[in-house]
Amino acid sequence: QVQLVESGGGLVQPGGSLRLSCAASGNTVSINAMDWYRQAPGKERDLVASITRAGITNYGMSVKDRFTISGDTAKNTVYLQMNSLKSEDTAVYYCHSAYWNALLHKWLEVWGQGTLVTVSS
Repeated sequence: QVQLVESGGGLVQPGGSLRLSCAASGNTVSINAMDWYRQAPGKERDLVASITRAGITNYGMSVKDRFTISGDTAKNTVYLQMNSLKSEDTAVYYCHSAYWNALLHKWLEVWGQGTLVTVSS
């Protein structure tokens, strides 16, 4: 199994920066990619950014050029650097991953508990 724990959320002013971390534990060698999603009140959960084990990244259109996802394989940790934050970035941010379960012979999903980011003056 794989477990994910996020950290780094908080209150930040518009135009400010924040860095989120997601630490993976357990059978981390089976992880193929890790992602950040976010969910604002009353809205669906949307993909923010993703990174594969090979380092290939992908971003949602609303955060492209402002957010950067990166990974430290030695620490089994993925980061989300968020710059030029806007009020519409306010949401609970969730770390997500898919990993191969050899016992069940299938891909499983795991979510972190979420961390709240509030952008407000």
